[in-house]
Amino acid sequence: MIIRKGTKEDMQAVLDLIIELAVFEKEPDAVVVTKEDLIRDGFSSNPLFHTFVAEKNGEIVGVALYYYRYSTWKGKTIHLEDLVVKESQRGTGAGFALYSEIIKQGKKDNVRRIEWNVLDWNENAIAFYEKSGANILKDWYVVQMDEKAISNFLVNLKSKK
Repeated sequence: MIIRKGTKEDMQAVLDLIIELAVFEKEPDAVVVTKEDLIRDGFSSNPLFHTFVAEKNGEIVGVALYYYRYSTWKGKTIHLEDLVVKESQRGTGAGFALYSEIIKQGKKDNVRRIEWNVLDWNENAIAFYEKSGANILKDWYVVQMDEKAISNFLVNLKSKK
């Protein structure tokens, strides 16, 4: 198995892994991103994300997708959006290798923090992260606004003017 930077040609396999993750996270219909979106957004002159892929016998079996953020307290950070390994390849070391590559990238880039989200029911992942030395912040909530909420907010904002 090799770990390498992802390429445009890998994006269909990356999308397949994203869809597999959505099924695992019990949201099989939530993925709207396309291969074309991934190519455009990850490989433009100002890419919105980067990837490492795990390749075994010419097949992409895992991906770590990350991007840079800026913390007002810490400065430059990395956000690990997703780390996915094909179900048939779990337990082979692919996930650990991808995780390690993200941490090496953070050290190389002199970031002061690497962060990601984990579902509270994913006990295996939580145990792995804690064993690796990561801190699970249980007093923070993830806050999101989807497309519908964005539109509703803007409509309500206009009506208040």
